[in-house]
Amino acid sequence: MPVPTVALPVDYVGTYVWDMPDADFGGFSGLHLSEDGQRFTALTDRVTLRWGSIQRDPQGRIRGLGVVGSARLRDSTGKVLPPGRIGDSEGLAIDDGGRIYVSYEGLVRIARYDTPDAAATRIDIMAAFRTLPPNAALEALAILPDGALLAIPEGRPVGAAAYPVFVQRDGVWTTPWTIPVLGPFAPVGADVGPDGRLYLLERDFKGVLGFASRVRRFDLNGVGLGPGEVVLQTSYRQYDNLEGISVWDDGQGIRLTMISDDNFVFLQRTELVEYRIRK
Repeated sequence: MPVPTVALPVDYVGTYVWDMPDADFGGFSGLHLSEDGQRFTALTDRVTLRWGSIQRDPQGRIRGLGVVGSARLRDSTGKVLPPGRIGDSEGLAIDDGGRIYVSYEGLVRIARYDTPDAAATRIDIMAAFRTLPPNAALEALAILPDGALLAIPEGRPVGAAAYPVFVQRDGVWTTPWTIPVLGPFAPVGADVGPDGRLYLLERDFKGVLGFASRVRRFDLNGVGLGPGEVVLQTSYRQYDNLEGISVWDDGQGIRLTMISDDNFVFLQRTELVEYRIRK
């Protein structure tokens, strides 16, 4: 396996290939793990949530996932959303109260779900969301330490030199920060780690060369984002299409758990890939 380019002491932990016989299995675009890494919630881009437990070996590597529940997401009237433009669910974040936030890319919006089976509560959007490129809108969601909601698009608005970082606090959206462009990679997932930093999962795709992934992290402060640093960068075809990320403390360091979107294509697969940033 090619050695990733890293700027920090990062150790590869393991890769687990996840498969289920369900016809709608696959397409995972968002991931949330519990603080101890033992429970998961995963979102597909066809409006399905799955949640359950993670079995790990003594070294902390994933050895199995036990699904205990699943749900199809609903609109604000309680009607199950259809896959496609209206049901193109991409970003996932879960706050300390267990409320689920999902971003949608086709018809650009964000919804909150108090439980997986609940009707959606609409989150007011800002006009800038409508300037995002088609099929490259709100891909990454995260909850900031103060409970504010953060959203980052995969594509930049026309003429923008950086990726906007949208933040909703007390019902008001602002764009307090931007993410500098660094090479061909684009944002696809985000999480705030137990160290209070913002971790951004980015992706590039080069046709037959496949996918490459990168994780950058940024210090959060009242003035803006720090300059950022590359934590991890993989080679093309090293992993599948990593789209979701969850960051947690495994007792030895900061664990990065990422999940791939197989696009419901038989040549691709659903992988959970883990790295550890040593303390």
